[in-house]
Amino acid sequence: MSFLSLSGGAIAGIAIGAAALVLILVLWWYFATKNGLISVRNDAEEAFSAMDVHMKKRYDLIPNLVETCKGYAKHESETLARVTQARNYAMSATPDKRAEAERELASSLKVLMTRVQEAYPQLKADTQFNGLSRQLEQIEHEIAQSRKYYNAKIKLLNNKIEKFPSSIVAGRMGLERRSYFELDDISERNAPRVSFDDAPKTRL
Repeated sequence: MSFLSLSGGAIAGIAIGAAALVLILVLWWYFATKNGLISVRNDAEEAFSAMDVHMKKRYDLIPNLVETCKGYAKHESETLARVTQARNYAMSATPDKRAEAERELASSLKVLMTRVQEAYPQLKADTQFNGLSRQLEQIEHEIAQSRKYYNAKIKLLNNKIEKFPSSIVAGRMGLERRSYFELDDISERNAPRVSFDDAPKTRL
């Protein structure tokens, strides 16, 4: 039986069936893409939460570090105050200001460690300070690693948001491109070093 011999009703039935099949395929693609976007978005949020845990560990460590430094670095009150202020700012920063706040905190910690390393070698003999400095170095490493993981997830999410055809679904979901969590100054990309192996040996 040729196509030409089909009745009008049969042709209409075939057309309806084909349209229904196309609709089913489109709906399947739409919901599969939507579920994929949800998964990637949730992965990104989970990655940020993991990074946030490490940053909070650093927030908890800083007060003890500042108090220990005060016992030796009496002339660094301004530097110590800057570290404390940067910590408080980072803790209360809104999500869109968090990266900026973390950059300020990393910078202030770097300044503090550099100054005490150069001017207060007697801190090297302080057991508590040595322990805190090692913890800080480990935490900074954990933050750096978790930041790389988070940025990888953000890259994947942004690609899906911007590339066609998943961009259509992302637009309907209200998803927007997200910024990477990174430092502006390349000199600040390295974690603050707190080792005192090269500290000057002269006493004040």
